[in-house]
Amino acid sequence: MMHSARCALKSAASCSYSQLSTCRTRVCRSLASVASDGPAKSDATPKQTPQVGSAGHERAEKISKAMKAYLQRAQSHDKFMTNEIAEYEIGKRHLANIMGEDPDSFRQEDIDKAIEYLLPSGLFDRKARPQMKHPSQVIPKRKAAEFGVDGRPFHFLFYTGLPNYYQLMHETNLKLEALKHHEDKMLARDVSPETVLHLAGSQWLDSEKLGDMLREKIPERDFTQFVKLMDRLAAHPYSYLEKDFIMVYRRFLKSQAMLQEIPPLMYADDGRAYMEAEGIRKRAHAKVKVMDKGTGEINVNGRSLLRSFPTILDREQIVFPLQFVGKMSELDVEATVEGGGNSGQAGAIRFALSSALQSFVDRQMVEKMRLAGLLTQDPRRLERQKPGQAGARKKFTWKKR
Repeated sequence: MMHSARCALKSAASCSYSQLSTCRTRVCRSLASVASDGPAKSDATPKQTPQVGSAGHERAEKISKAMKAYLQRAQSHDKFMTNEIAEYEIGKRHLANIMGEDPDSFRQEDIDKAIEYLLPSGLFDRKARPQMKHPSQVIPKRKAAEFGVDGRPFHFLFYTGLPNYYQLMHETNLKLEALKHHEDKMLARDVSPETVLHLAGSQWLDSEKLGDMLREKIPERDFTQFVKLMDRLAAHPYSYLEKDFIMVYRRFLKSQAMLQEIPPLMYADDGRAYMEAEGIRKRAHAKVKVMDKGTGEINVNGRSLLRSFPTILDREQIVFPLQFVGKMSELDVEATVEGGGNSGQAGAIRFALSSALQSFVDRQMVEKMRLAGLLTQDPRRLERQKPGQAGARKKFTWKKR
């Protein structure tokens, strides 16, 4: 540094007046650097090298602090959950004592009935009504730590943002490739699939349910890709080999026939089973009585079906429910109908007859009848005439002159 200062002084002495200010600045900088560095050190003094891994040590220390903070939050959450569960158990025992029940055998269903009895509410939304649930059902679960003390994430897909979702997609794709390989082997041996995977009565989980299962919020676009991949897997000829894996991500649909109450058969004095039902169509109102151990006779208002309904279309409407359940020649039908025209009366008898037939068949046939539209009342009505026009839709002829 002293050598560089001397060189700067020599250059300042030899420079012209126009360059004097520049040289003066250069000399001042050289002298300032010498003053700050102090006396020159000999080459024999060993240079101090920075410690290897100091930056990594600081980083690990910061991560350990983050991990410590996470553990503290986890411990406080566990303590909070313990207190909530203890308070829930105490409240449960008090509620059981109020209702005069045994606290040890007091279930969640009993709690709901007790809350509904003690705190009646007229709110339409059930979630807004008073309730008492286990804390694990009310308080959302916390996500476990996803990285270690050294800062390395546990999951190899951590940096995708949705590690559990992409791992599921990866596993599904591997299973699909395995089924394709198995199919190639079977085709080489000229062997056909043994059975077919039936998915009727179930559907894929929605994005919210899938997100709760994976503990991640699945975007709509990613959920669509998941459904497409699972559809490809389920449509494979050998998908029955992965039935357990597929059904985890499907939920069963409870049929409407399982939810409704079907009245039991009634018995007459002679021992014949019968059932009565009513039906409405437009302005027609029908009452039908279906009797077992019959010959297929159908009477409407004391007359035969042919005399009551001369149009074949109306007769087919009435007979169709008996043909659908396969009891055309086993049951007798007596119907009483009033009001409306032939079409409305036939529709009223058909709906009443279908309602009565539910007691003569099993649950599966009832579900088939519902899917065929036999148990759905026809809500259509005759559209009224509008003022200022010829009919319901018809308009008067308009002339300019």
